[in-house]
Amino acid sequence: MFNLESIVRPNVLRMKPYSSARDEFKGVASVFIDANENNLGSLAGENYNRYPDPHQKKLKELIAGIKGVKPTQIFLGNGSDEAIDLLFRMVCRPGQDSMLHLPPTYGMYEVSANLNEVELEAVQLTADFQIPVLEVLKQVKDTTKLLFICSPNNPTGNTIDPESIETILDNFDGLVVLDEAYIDFADSPSWTTRLEEYPNLVVLQTFSKAWGMAGLRLGMAFASEEIVALLDKIKPPYNINEATQQLALQALQHTEELTYMIEEIVQEREMLIQALPTLKVVEKVYPSDANFLLVKVKDANGLYAYLLDKGIVVRNRSSLPGCEGCLRISIGTVEENQQLFQAISDFKI
Repeated sequence: MFNLESIVRPNVLRMKPYSSARDEFKGVASVFIDANENNLGSLAGENYNRYPDPHQKKLKELIAGIKGVKPTQIFLGNGSDEAIDLLFRMVCRPGQDSMLHLPPTYGMYEVSANLNEVELEAVQLTADFQIPVLEVLKQVKDTTKLLFICSPNNPTGNTIDPESIETILDNFDGLVVLDEAYIDFADSPSWTTRLEEYPNLVVLQTFSKAWGMAGLRLGMAFASEEIVALLDKIKPPYNINEATQQLALQALQHTEELTYMIEEIVQEREMLIQALPTLKVVEKVYPSDANFLLVKVKDANGLYAYLLDKGIVVRNRSSLPGCEGCLRISIGTVEENQQLFQAISDFKI
């Protein structure tokens, strides 16, 4: 039986969060002389001389309506990477606890584990990049506090079998962190719809991919109100800046345009899935539910260097387990994809 307090670090349970005068004040004020801001204004324009809303209330209300969750089930971070790091800080005691991830997968889980001095446990995905569930559950220890699953997975692009995820959620007493950075490009529903069912589930999403806001650094974590309250307790007080909050509020008014962008990216993805295997150097294009493709080629290092020389930057994933000889290629514009295809066509093995 999952018990949140039993896995949270005792010092986190005891600590008092940072509190500003505006956290403590209730009502409407016209004079703000509490935070040592520059009351004359800002050289950057707008109202940037004021600290942003530390709780991002307006933003969370809009996101909640779109995602079908409560505002109190949303944590907003400076990119999803901040949420990942805070989850480690929340439950993992440095030098004592461990995490488990499923390579090949997103590299920041390992970086955060190393940064927080948390033992790294790994179970490799199967040949078709699915979870070997029994092996994962055997690997879990009493000290395992976090288990990361990326779906659609980066760098493989595939969605993870939902029954495997259900089995892990039912049999693991730590936090299962389901990273859905690429969920907008997939046909499968988000696991945010099942938060009430699984109190140990944390779902990560981001504005960096489908929403096209990578430069603003805004990530989302969806979880129980208790988990979100703890993340809010340990985050920096003003972690989402005012410019990001305002631009995100604007972006959330354009969900129709978002749909069109996703459709165009998926259309170009499917075109490349059909076209790339016709090239001699390409051995396999893996199925993808994301905005990128994992492509196995005959000379990955040579092709990677060749494309760089042509001014085309892709990601060489050959060193990852299960991705030998593979490049990860993001879906570009129509013109960029044509340029990529022509460059690969011209490559001599």
